[in-house]
Amino acid sequence: MINCKYNTQDYYNRIINNHIKPALGIYKLKTITPARLQEFINQKHISGYSKNSIVNFYGVLSVAFKAAVYPYQFIKINPMHYVKVPRTQNHDRGKDDLKVITMHDFNTIIKRFSYGNTFYVPIQIGFNTGMRAGEVCALTWDCIDLRNNSIKILKTLIGKGKGIWELGTPKTKTSYRTITIGTTLNNILKKHHKWQLENKLRYGKYYTDSNYVCTKENGKLITTDSIKYLSRVVNYELGINFNFHSLRHTHATMLLEAGANIKDIQEILGHAKLSTTMDTYSHVTNKMKKETVEIFENTIK
Repeated sequence: MINCKYNTQDYYNRIINNHIKPALGIYKLKTITPARLQEFINQKHISGYSKNSIVNFYGVLSVAFKAAVYPYQFIKINPMHYVKVPRTQNHDRGKDDLKVITMHDFNTIIKRFSYGNTFYVPIQIGFNTGMRAGEVCALTWDCIDLRNNSIKILKTLIGKGKGIWELGTPKTKTSYRTITIGTTLNNILKKHHKWQLENKLRYGKYYTDSNYVCTKENGKLITTDSIKYLSRVVNYELGINFNFHSLRHTHATMLLEAGANIKDIQEILGHAKLSTTMDTYSHVTNKMKKETVEIFENTIK
């Protein structure tokens, strides 16, 4: 885990603190048996956690007990060798799993966070590009070419805790990418840039001057913590099943359903492998296959 990205390390630490310690922290290391660990994994399965989450729980425990055997030599045998991840019923990931929102939902969100609101521009960027939250927050004006309708994604915003933020490298090598934007987002960004310049004059010395695109009225950076707050408001105030990643999934789903090339979508999203894109959106491609068969059936009737 030492070589992982900070956000990944933070995720693993949350697994340890929120799940593993409360369930297993009361036991001495040498008393933790395969049966006890299997019970922990099984309980997570029964509680409805996704297979991906359970695999992550399993992985963190495996790494920890492997280190306990060697190099630390606290125990002689890794009990995780005898623990299995419960088999889950195979099914295609549906829209509910991916939290894809409808255009009606999107319009409801935009009505709540209309132009001039802190979250209007981040929402529009996420919806129109499929960029990740950290990529949106890290976006700077030097990475936007409005004349040629393009955005370069070169960095992501990383939280270090206690209000400390820094720019880091994107998730993978393929996350470095240049994407083309449409007229809608181009016009929004032009208007937003003018809004920032007006606010800079209005606030004067109290304005936080930076090159960031997503800022508050006083120039302060919009962080991923702010984005999490946005998600809570949408869920609890508007009653829409939503997180910022929903915009990414919605963007990709709409492209697929409109007939866009899957390879182009992979490049837009910055997925390292085409198989990741195909697996993630298999529910859409399966739907399209059925529609293709129906088209053929209608032609021979």
